Amino acid sequence: MPTNILMPALSPTMEEGILSKWFVKEGDTVESGDLLAEIETDKATMEFESIYEGNVTQLLFAEGATGIKVNTPIAVIDTGDSAVEESSALAGVEESKPETKPVETNEPVKQVKPLHANKSSSSRIFISPLAKRLAKENGIALENLKGSGHKGRIVKRDLEAYLLERKEPTPSAPAQVQGIAPESFSFDQVTKMYHDRQYEVVELEGMRKTIATKLSQSKQTIPHYYLRREVELDSLLKLRSKVNSFLAKKGQKVSINDFVISAVAKALELVPQANTVWAAGNVLQLKSCDVAVAVSIDDGLITPVIKDANKKSLAQISNEMKDLAERARQRKLQPTEYIGGTITVSNLGMFGIENFDAIINPPHASILAVGTGKRKPVVGPSDEIEIKTLMSLTLSVDHRIIDGALGAQLLGTIVDLLENPVSVLLNLD
Repeated sequence: MPTNILMPALSPTMEEGILSKWFVKEGDTVESGDLLAEIETDKATMEFESIYEGNVTQLLFAEGATGIKVNTPIAVIDTGDSAVEESSALAGVEESKPETKPVETNEPVKQVKPLHANKSSSSRIFISPLAKRLAKENGIALENLKGSGHKGRIVKRDLEAYLLERKEPTPSAPAQVQGIAPESFSFDQVTKMYHDRQYEVVELEGMRKTIATKLSQSKQTIPHYYLRREVELDSLLKLRSKVNSFLAKKGQKVSINDFVISAVAKALELVPQANTVWAAGNVLQLKSCDVAVAVSIDDGLITPVIKDANKKSLAQISNEMKDLAERARQRKLQPTEYIGGTITVSNLGMFGIENFDAIINPPHASILAVGTGKRKPVVGPSDEIEIKTLMSLTLSVDHRIIDGALGAQLLGTIVDLLENPVSVLLNLD
C-alpha cells in the first residue's frame, strides 16, 4: 500500500524545514531504520530515518527544497501492506493542529513503545547506523535496548524512548503560550515610510524567524528586571595562566568563559532556589545544574547546554563547549543538546562590549550577560588608587520566579566564585 512519508517536526520550535539531501532514490528498497533524508530545521541539520520497509516509489521534493511545512508529504513508500496508515517517518511526532501556534516546551513527545527484543537466537544485535551512532554518543550499552523495527532491529525511536525513560517524570504539559502582540506598524505602513528610498525585502526564515517569535514572547510575557555587578578578574587571570600551563601538556586550554560557566553552575548548586524554570503558572525546581551557553552561528544563535556542569572540571567544560560550539556552527546538534538548562550565559566580551542587557531564553528564569574585562582605577581599602581588571556582569531575571533578594544572592555567589577562582578548580583534570 502506498504510504506517505511526512515532513517531521524534529525540534519543538520547528514549523517548516529544508530538505537538504536525499539518502534514497526512487526505486530503492528501504528497511525500518534506514536513513531517508537530511533535514535542516530552525536549529540544526539532522538525519531522519524510515519506520517502514518497502519500495520508494516517489520523491515529492528535490534536494534543497525550502519552506516545507511540518506534516507535508515528502515521499511515498509502497509497504505492500493493506492497512498501513499515513504517518510521519519520525515515530511519535504529534501532528500540528490548524491555526495553533506551537507551544514552547521541554515536554517530551510521545514515543512508540518497543514491541519486541532485538536479539536473535545467536545473540546478534540488529541496529540501524543512525541508532548505533546515537547510542555511542549517549554512552548507551546496546544490550540495554529493545528494538521496534523490522525483526527487532533497534532504530532511532528506540534510542529516544530509552533516553526519555531515564529522565525523571515531569508535570503535565503547560497551557498554550499567548500569541505575540500585533506589530506597531503593518508591512504596508513601513514600506510607505521608505517609498522614496531603495531597499530590499529580506523575509525572516528558519532560525531567524524562530528567534524573532521566541524573544518577542519573552519580552512581552516575562517581567524582566536587571542586576549588575563588576568582578575583579586579576586573581582569575593569574590562576588561568597557571592552569593553561598545566593543561598545555595535554594540548588543552581553558577560557575565561569556561570559568564563568563553572561558576554559574556551582552558584546554582549553592543557591538551589534559583535553579528554576517557568512552566505555565508552575515552577520547576531542577536538581541538576545545567547551563546553556549562547553560541553565534550563521543567521542567528543557538544555546547548547552543558549538563551537570557543577560536577565537571574546567577542562571537561572547555572540551565539551568547543565540541558543542563547532557542531552548532555545522548545524549538527541533536535537540537533546540544546533543549533544557535553567540559565543562559551570553558572553559578548570578545567583541569588546563592556556591558549589555540580555533577553531571557524561555522557559529559563535568568540569563547572565558577560562583558569584556578592562583595566580601571579602583579605590583600595586604604583609599589608595589601584589599577584592577574589572568585568561587568548583568543578570536578567524573571520576577515571577525569582525575587530581587534571591537574584542578588545568585549573582553575588557567581561574583564570589569568580573572585576566589580556586573554588572553581574542583575536580581539575
